Amino acid sequence: TPKGRKELATKTGFHEHHLLKWVNQADLLRIKGVGRQYAELLQSSGVDSVKELAQRKPDHLHGKLKESNDVKRQVHIVPNLTSITNWISEAKKLPRVVSY
Repeated sequence: TPKGRKELATKTGFHEHHLLKWVNQADLLRIKGVGRQYAELLQSSGVDSVKELAQRKPDHLHGKLKESNDVKRQVHIVPNLTSITNWISEAKKLPRVVSY
């Protein structure tokens, strides 16, 4: 929750925006097939949460992931369209656990 992140920021000295980024990354890890590197690739492509992933179009996201990876070289293999379609489908079904 925002309140929980604020309290944690006060106790740890980490900025709230860093904590939210990590929370969102952990949330993306709930998607089958999304590990740390793919979560980072998604975030660098503008998909920073499960909620955001659920709203994306597979073919457009595939292109964005390829573009981002061409620049940043984050992963060896960019996920294929089938995987991305499955991620989006799963994101639409997952319960929302992060509050903003």
